[in-house]
Amino acid sequence: MRQRFRNILIFVLFLAAGALARERPYVILISLDGFRWDYLDRGLSPNLEFIRRHGVSALSLEPVFPTKTFPNHLSIITGLYPENHGILFNRFRDPFSGRAYALNRPEAVRDGRWYLGEPFWQTAERQGIICASYFWPGSEIEIDYRRPTYYEPYEHERPYETRVRGVLNWLQLPAEKRPHFITLYFDAVDSKGHRYGTGAAETDSAIVQVDSMIGLLIRGLRDLNLLNKTNIIVVSDHGMLDVSREKVIRVDEMLKGIPCTFQQSGPVVMVQPDSGYVEAAHKRLQQQARHYRVYRRQEMPDYWRFSGHPFITDLILIADPGWSLLTSDRPLRGRATHGWDNHLLAMHGIFLAMGPNFKEGYRTGTVKNIDIYPLLCKIFDILPRQPIDGSLERIGFLLK
Repeated sequence: MRQRFRNILIFVLFLAAGALARERPYVILISLDGFRWDYLDRGLSPNLEFIRRHGVSALSLEPVFPTKTFPNHLSIITGLYPENHGILFNRFRDPFSGRAYALNRPEAVRDGRWYLGEPFWQTAERQGIICASYFWPGSEIEIDYRRPTYYEPYEHERPYETRVRGVLNWLQLPAEKRPHFITLYFDAVDSKGHRYGTGAAETDSAIVQVDSMIGLLIRGLRDLNLLNKTNIIVVSDHGMLDVSREKVIRVDEMLKGIPCTFQQSGPVVMVQPDSGYVEAAHKRLQQQARHYRVYRRQEMPDYWRFSGHPFITDLILIADPGWSLLTSDRPLRGRATHGWDNHLLAMHGIFLAMGPNFKEGYRTGTVKNIDIYPLLCKIFDILPRQPIDGSLERIGFLLK
């Protein structure tokens, strides 16, 4: 009798789990790297316009500082500022161990010791929601419980159609194995913008390319009878601004004779003078400050939230918009870049969303990317990891 009761209970629980899986919403979070907020107005993206018309859209999506790719993808998926999730730049160093983090080093991006925040897929999986990632910074961590159930190791040259087909294939898995939260990433707009500039024909072609992938996804969801059940959220990590060889500042030349190490280049440079030389370096940089600002770490303005991590150097230089901070061994590469003040509108990205949980035809002003994590938690009706820097109060009104 006990065995029979146990079998009935297991069967009932199995049916309940299946019913719950069927009732849960689907969410596909798509990142269009480097898609500046005003690129939508070029008339090149009819599929994104379809989402904007039938869902919600923001004037812009405010990134976190620094306005770089990896820090902002981690802020989107964790609801934390970089000083709290640990990924400060695309490349940086641990001054205590000497280890280096770099977006192009698989062994570094898979090392869980760098990541302090909890990504949404970890929050969701812990609460019974299967997740998948077709590329997203942090999704390859070599710790099982910190990864989504399904993920693809990043491959820069992977064809875009293959990525979309991979997402659609996941959505055809049996109900009990099917992911309900999926991330998807495309780099083309960022890559072309860097190389050719924000107004180039090549950048426009990249906008057309990624928009066509949105269309391919929408058609695939319609064919699977899942379009009306799926929330599609399209974001970008940052904007883009043109640069010029006439607007270059050589940081190492200004500090000649003062022993220092440098991290980063372009809009932001972190400077670490040797012990006993911090004040001398700070004074010299202040005296020569033209087209940049210099801060001691503890004096960084609160609105940047970039002072609370021990890997941040004693001095931080931030260039004026369009200006580049370089060392003598680094030439200026490309015609546009990003990384400046996150309140600069040219650094802002996009936020569009459409689906059963979102209002229709609703437009709002600027929203913050750190608020996307609590928004995702609300859509799935799960508890967010605390504490976070994001706030549902600032973005929850976009939901029905």
